[in-house]
Amino acid sequence: MSLLEVKNLKKVYKTRFGGNEVEALKNVNFSVEEGEYVAIMGESGSGKTTLLNILASLDKPTSGTVLLDGNDFSKIKESAVAEFRRDHLGFVFQDFNLLDTFTLEDNIYLPLVLAGKSYSEMNARLNPIVEQLGISGLLKKYPYEVSGGQKQRAAVARALITEPRIILADEPTGALDSKATDELLRLFRKINQQGQTILLVTHSIKAASHASRVLFIRDGEVFHQIYRGENTSEQLYQKISDTLTLLAQGGDRR
Repeated sequence: MSLLEVKNLKKVYKTRFGGNEVEALKNVNFSVEEGEYVAIMGESGSGKTTLLNILASLDKPTSGTVLLDGNDFSKIKESAVAEFRRDHLGFVFQDFNLLDTFTLEDNIYLPLVLAGKSYSEMNARLNPIVEQLGISGLLKKYPYEVSGGQKQRAAVARALITEPRIILADEPTGALDSKATDELLRLFRKINQQGQTILLVTHSIKAASHASRVLFIRDGEVFHQIYRGENTSEQLYQKISDTLTLLAQGGDRR
């Protein structure tokens, strides 16, 4: 059984006064295997942000199902959604979402504090993660005292410390310079190679070219997908670029 299964997903929004309906997602179907690194791409308005919000259990579909380890998101009680999200999903955002009044260490600890974990358990989880991410010497600093790349590493540490089943990353390189972007993408590859499942939503061809599979969303549907296979990141980059050109030109599915 796949780790994540998305079946016949549809999302319809009503306009403010209920006069019109906007179909953000039409009939989305795909699955993610444990240990996969999947990127989702598409033009603005294609539905990928709506899809991510549903996968993050921040929004509910109009119809269709999302299963994580066989658990149907729609069957989770409203009172238990936040706990489910905290225990099973890790999040990395474009704007880091760190609290400026907390040190990096406290920001990383936050989901475990909310889960009621003991300090000894939190500390045992923290040390190997921050050493791997190269931020062990920055833990007492505040977000405004470190660079964008260091903030994002802290955000990745916060996502990993809960030992999530899947990491959902929303444009994680969007606020980073080229050097910090390259460093973060190398870290994502390394984390994935250690077994962590990652689902990345991005506009960046460079970011997507580090994934093992790329899904393309157009007009609320999965338009096409590319597997890395034996391709290098450079070869995958070119294939992604070609597909995005086809998307922009309104080409048919391959």
